[in-house]
Amino acid sequence: MKASGIGATLLSPLRKLHVGKALRASGLLWVLLAMCIAAALISDAFLNPFNLINVARQIALFGIVSVGMTFVILTAGIDLSVGSIVAVTAVVAALLLNADAPVALVIPAGLAVGLALGAVNGIGITIGRLPPFIMTLGMMVMGRGLAMTISDGHPIHFQKASADFAWLGQGYLLGLPVPVWIFAVVAATAYVVLRYTPFGRSIYAVGSNPEAARLSGINVQLTVFSVYAISGFLSALTALIFVSRLTVGEPVAGVGLELEAIAVTVIGGTSLFGGEGGIVGTVIGAAIFAVLANILNLAGVSPFTQQIVKGAIIVVAVLFETQRRRRSNSAQG
Repeated sequence: MKASGIGATLLSPLRKLHVGKALRASGLLWVLLAMCIAAALISDAFLNPFNLINVARQIALFGIVSVGMTFVILTAGIDLSVGSIVAVTAVVAALLLNADAPVALVIPAGLAVGLALGAVNGIGITIGRLPPFIMTLGMMVMGRGLAMTISDGHPIHFQKASADFAWLGQGYLLGLPVPVWIFAVVAATAYVVLRYTPFGRSIYAVGSNPEAARLSGINVQLTVFSVYAISGFLSALTALIFVSRLTVGEPVAGVGLELEAIAVTVIGGTSLFGGEGGIVGTVIGAAIFAVLANILNLAGVSPFTQQIVKGAIIVVAVLFETQRRRRSNSAQG
């Protein structure tokens, strides 16, 4: 009876989340629309079909890794290692392609690398009981060092790859880049998992109150381990798209990607305190982030200045979230 009561207590706020997420998503859509209008006014090049396709591709690349970050942050965790996992996967994939390995081996091997590194994060956090920040920070440094070691610090170019692998990052399907379709599948799958499955409900419950989740029968350690494995897997998928498009495995690939993924997730309304947010917001957040980056590029803003803007976005988004939670707690008290 006790576990049942706790479960009911957990599910009640989860039901309310759907209304809140819908309201925030509608607000984000208005922000995105306003940004698109502003971009069109700033530069005629924004509405150029070639530029719009590039924006769509950027949305996909930001979005895939950000979906993994959303899973992690919903459990009140953080993953600072996604950029380094991208680098390790990119280098391994390029080495395999240089060795004339078939695509049927390269893609599963690359995904396995990301899954394994994400699993190491999960083990360190759940079994080693390390704070997520410390564990993933360590993996960020180790992963980057591993990528440098494997590649001897040099980009790994491959002379040729099969048409199937090139299609992953360079191909088009029904007029849209293949990465956009991959992102659509990833986002749709993640939405269904979070919205309609027991695992998704467990993620929200763990992020809201891990002790109450444990008492209600949820395997908290397995849930936390799983979200880091998912994050690593999706980071590896992003890396394979990068390698396919650029035909090079860069040991410095993904530098700063963790901050961009966090920014996209937070802009999309996922709370850094856990238990609140969703995939719809992340998709819109990725679009907002990509459009903003495009606006800054079209306006000729320095890449260094763009980093200042991105950092400020994270700070402001977290500040708003903190203030919102304080008001909510005050109202409940």
